[in-house]
Formats: sequence, C-alpha cells, structure tokens
Amino acid sequence: MTKYLISFPSEAMVLTDEEFPIVSADAAAVIKEAKAAGVHVFAGGINEDADPVLVSADGSVSTGTYPGSRLKGGFTVLELPTREDAVEWARKIAVACRCRQELREFAYDPES
Repeated sequence: MTKYLISFPSEAMVLTDEEFPIVSADAAAVIKEAKAAGVHVFAGGINEDADPVLVSADGSVSTGTYPGSRLKGGFTVLELPTREDAVEWARKIAVACRCRQELREFAYDPES
C-alpha cells in the first residue's frame, strides 16, 4: 500500500464564523471514516502560532524556515491501495473542508 499526502494551505479555507463549526464537524467526520476504514495514518494542521525553527547541519538552531517555505495549513496522510482511492479520499476531504486539496504520493521507502 502507498501513503498519500492530502493537504491545503490555511489561506484556502475562507469561512465565516458561522460556517467554521459546521466545516470542522464535517472534516472530523471524514477523518473518523478514514480511521474506521483502516486507511488513516495522520491528520492535523500546522500550529501557526508557534514559530518554526531551522536546525542546521551543525546542530545550531535559529528561528525561521527555508527561504520560500510556506508550510502551513491542514494535512492528512492515508495509506491506500490505489491512486484512484487516494483521489476519492481527497474528494471527500475537499467537500468537507470546502476547499481544493493537493494530493501527493510518498515515494516508497522500505525502511519506513
């Protein structure tokens, strides 16, 4: 089985205060469905209130990210038998979150 990353940047979710709890419940329902189906690996969002740090090859730590890095938003990792299954789960998440989702396939790593 292959692992897939389904994600969206935080600015893609444009919701009113009234819509937010409904969308949150719908998104939680899709994750619950993925868990029940046995395909869920991880789901969560980047905490944008916590400053990122960059750890250098020499072990030094500084506040910041790689130049141009814009890693924020929501992420789901699912383990699925086919890309078509991954597209279907991305569709479910897109409907629940009310925004488009990026779908990426992890390269096979026999050690992970």
